[in-house]
Amino acid sequence: MSGSTATVRTTYRDALREALRDALARDERVFLMGEDVGRYGGTYAVSKGLLAEFGEERVRDTPLSESGFVGAGIGAALNGMLPIVEVMTCNFSLLALDQIVNNAATLRHMSGGQFGVPVVIRMATGAGRQLAAQHSHSFEGWYAHVPGIRILTPATLEDARGMLWTALMDPDPVIIFENALLYNLEGELAAGAGPVDIDKAAVRRSGEALTLVTYGGSLGKTLAAADVLAEQGIAAEVIDLRTLRPLDMPTVLTSLAKTHRMVIVDEGWKSGSLSAEIMARVMEEAFYDLDAPVARVCGVEVPIPYPKHLEDAAIPQVAGIVEAALRTLSHHV
Repeated sequence: MSGSTATVRTTYRDALREALRDALARDERVFLMGEDVGRYGGTYAVSKGLLAEFGEERVRDTPLSESGFVGAGIGAALNGMLPIVEVMTCNFSLLALDQIVNNAATLRHMSGGQFGVPVVIRMATGAGRQLAAQHSHSFEGWYAHVPGIRILTPATLEDARGMLWTALMDPDPVIIFENALLYNLEGELAAGAGPVDIDKAAVRRSGEALTLVTYGGSLGKTLAAADVLAEQGIAAEVIDLRTLRPLDMPTVLTSLAKTHRMVIVDEGWKSGSLSAEIMARVMEEAFYDLDAPVARVCGVEVPIPYPKHLEDAAIPQVAGIVEAALRTLSHHV
């Protein structure tokens, strides 16, 4: 509601559902398809109730064949529909790499601009729920390597609610990575919350001592680390990338020009990671703004373990972020 400050108490899961409901109601070309999205209500209960509300034509359960239903979504997009394709977990999306990387991402280029593929693919990513190695990895950095796809990582209730419709209006493929640990995130959301900008990173906390760059499921941990640092008199600036392709480097570099020190928090593996790409761009574009080497807190280079204590040890945690920040601050060029 324009001009209103009214808020509602909600969860990340419910914000995603409200975004789906809004999209389905706005445009008859929109439909949702994927494994268990209909009668079961979604693996993470995101689409619960939508089948009864919109019917089987608009909320479609699919066979367990990622290559099949992602391909069908691409075909529907090419023929004027606005499909939302849900893949249960990003690990399973590897079964549809041919459809995503060799078809959806390339068709505009290969058709000389004649065809766009306005498909939105949603998938859960990340560890922390003891789902073991075949359900818990973070592949958003892999997909961010591919030209022709936009990569979104909503980390807040506002972005969970607002990114979907903006993504559907993109004439090219968009993949939305929802960190599995965020579904139960609870908080206040503006009662009239709607579509949001998906081109810019967000400064989630201002500071002058160093810049902490992150996205998705690591945002909450990074903000918590900033709280710990603040107790020690250290004001950290926290950047939420929000969109991994294309990266909003101007926002990152503007922060670095102020703080001169940077730590990147990325749940993906360090080798060949998104954090490595950001570090490279910092070296290319802002080397002389640095007062210390850029530091990284990444996932340990192992398949995600099942035991809780090992799983926790394998992904970024608050203590590790704080340690990396203090180490960066102690470094003198």
